[in-house]
Amino acid sequence: MYITNISEAKATLSKLIEQVLLGNEVIIGKAGKPVAKLVPFELDTSPRRLGAGNWKGKIQIADDFDDLPEEVLNLFFRLEDNDEPAA
Repeated sequence: MYITNISEAKATLSKLIEQVLLGNEVIIGKAGKPVAKLVPFELDTSPRRLGAGNWKGKIQIADDFDDLPEEVLNLFFRLEDNDEPAA
């Protein structure tokens, strides 16, 4: 573990990041008290589960969820009232 103060951290950020890349934690202090810790970033690549957690079983989607009224479709496709939507 490496301990430094804010002014030194500002001046030696690249050095501190190298320490982190080597696996060391860097503690940054202000007035002798720790205020921040630099640690290696770990990207979570585990697959996300949809519907997990407190929402499971609480949300329902209507069968006609994606059925839009014809007048809305006509506005979306800028069709005239007597035009047929393209297939």
